[in-house]
Amino acid sequence: MGSKSQRKGRAGELELARLLQGYGYDVQPGMAVSYGATPDLVGLPHIHIECKRNERLNVPEAMAQAVRDAEWFQDGAPTVFHRRNRSGWLVTQRLEDWIALYRKKEPPASHTDSDTSG
Repeated sequence: MGSKSQRKGRAGELELARLLQGYGYDVQPGMAVSYGATPDLVGLPHIHIECKRNERLNVPEAMAQAVRDAEWFQDGAPTVFHRRNRSGWLVTQRLEDWIALYRKKEPPASHTDSDTSG
């Protein structure tokens, strides 16, 4: 990864950390250049944060990285926080991880077998 890309990625991590801190979460960035030795950000319980700040994100590739890293660090559901220039932050998770988090706050009214094929 080039130094310009590394700087932009680090700036995105710091920006996201400040934003999440503004919501009251004690989120801290990892080491500046860790090459995967530390997570991008830490401090959201049960969430592994993979931070991406670029114009053309390959979402499946970013999610695959988040899954690998979440398994390695054992720090929570793999979650990609991403944004483009002049756009707001978006959050991507696997459906089963999102459902698990959502059910903690809002249990389903009734449980029925659902089609999970698609």
